[in-house]
Amino acid sequence: MLQSLRIRNLALLEEVSLDFEAGFTAVTGETGAGKSILLGALSLLAGERADKSVIRQGAPSCEVEAALYFEDPTQIAGVLGALELPPCEDGLLILKRSLAREKAPKITINGSLATLSALQRLGEHWVDFHGPSEPRRLLKESCQLDLLDLFGRCGATLASYQGKYRTWRESVNEHERIAHETRLSPEQIDFLRNQLARIAALELTDEAIEALERDFQRMSRAQELIELSSALAAGLTGEDGVQSRVGALLREARQLELIDTASKPLADRLSSAAVELNDLGAEFSALSQQLQFDPEQAEQLTSRMNTWQELKRKHGGEVSAVMAARDELERRLEVQGDIEGTLARLEKEIAATERAAKQEAQALRTAREKAAKELSKVAAKGIAQLGFKKADFSVRVVSLAEMGPTGDCGCEFLFSPNVGEAPLPLNRVASSGELARVMLALKTVLADLDGVPLLVFDEVDANVGGEIGRVVGEKMAAIAQSHQVLCVTHLPQVAAQATCHLVVTKDQSKDRAVVTIEPIQASRKARVSELARMLGDSKAKSALAHAEELLSKI
Repeated sequence: MLQSLRIRNLALLEEVSLDFEAGFTAVTGETGAGKSILLGALSLLAGERADKSVIRQGAPSCEVEAALYFEDPTQIAGVLGALELPPCEDGLLILKRSLAREKAPKITINGSLATLSALQRLGEHWVDFHGPSEPRRLLKESCQLDLLDLFGRCGATLASYQGKYRTWRESVNEHERIAHETRLSPEQIDFLRNQLARIAALELTDEAIEALERDFQRMSRAQELIELSSALAAGLTGEDGVQSRVGALLREARQLELIDTASKPLADRLSSAAVELNDLGAEFSALSQQLQFDPEQAEQLTSRMNTWQELKRKHGGEVSAVMAARDELERRLEVQGDIEGTLARLEKEIAATERAAKQEAQALRTAREKAAKELSKVAAKGIAQLGFKKADFSVRVVSLAEMGPTGDCGCEFLFSPNVGEAPLPLNRVASSGELARVMLALKTVLADLDGVPLLVFDEVDANVGGEIGRVVGEKMAAIAQSHQVLCVTHLPQVAAQATCHLVVTKDQSKDRAVVTIEPIQASRKARVSELARMLGDSKAKSALAHAEELLSKI
């Protein structure tokens, strides 16, 4: 849910910080007061493109920041992980976006710099706009199909189909690839076998290659290394080495110990140093012996290193790349051994997997057709309650030309607001007000299935009033049981049913217009006054009494 929102220098609004609660929040105000500023701020955080004209006149920049809380952040964490952005701490997602006149725009997500596309990806998971300007998700046929599958509980059937569809497509792709491969001559096959043998001669593990490169480096500079290690051994334990001088010093230390026993620990330490120096000398001497490669060993090491260098140049510098090349060579040789037999085997696989996929596609279609009938009934009932007494709404399952990732059928939401008119796809409905109410009816039906936590409705009550306005408010309140709802409304019947109430006002008494946004739900008097204003006169006794009555019914 949206926890808080801070807006600074956006359009006519100087600065405001708002705290939000779960449930239904109504946003009201005079026409032209600036209610769209609030929606504009949310749109900016959802990734909508904007230019510098939205910056308040005279201000160098504008800024919008929001804190969103997710009780279960698993899904949003997956999106953040895919975008390589910091995870939510304690379920909080912090979004911040600023636009400046003289500087580049800046976006941060959980404190990390991000892109506009990242905001857009996240926006799909936390906010859904509905209204004349942004009908968004429900107008997409892919989203309609998703919602139909959710309504019909088709998830398991869809997953089963998709598994069989993928198996079928893999067989088809493999058949096409092999069918188009060139038949190789015996000489070409011998060449591939030789290449494979060269790779097989090497032990292809990171550890083995690392040891090969280390041993080759040592052999290449063996003489230099032998001279250095021998010099160190001689310097430590040779005739004139450090060991001989330390031995003389140790004898003197033991004489000192006989005179003064307190010096014994010092003599012991010198004795330990002498032992350590002797060990070091022996190890450097042994190292010089190990570095002496015999000619046969040197030749084998050089040959293996040359092979590895050649394979790196040809297939890539990583062990994994050479292993992938080896696997491809093995596959090509295997295919060349019996191309016709391989193709015949794949054709049988294709036929079997296609039959299995078609059976699952038919089961999915049957489930969708059943769900479409039920959704048509319940959605049509909800739409009728919103004033469309003669409207026609239905969900139609449509066949696709061929099987795809979502089956062999899709769906369309069809709507006709007037009797005698043929229903059209939802995205071709002309009236924004009608479209908004259809959205509301569908949202009521699908509220428990739609995972987007914040729903924003703008002018959903356009061209309605009276009893229909009350029903709109009831549906908003019903959706708010499982979602956070923010609704810009002109109807007091709707606003009265909200648990939170924001009032937008515009002050033009001074040199420039200033917009303010204030929460009034804590003051019953303020809410009554605002509802009375919406009824026609904030000072009229009849309007005030009606406003009191509207609040009392909630």
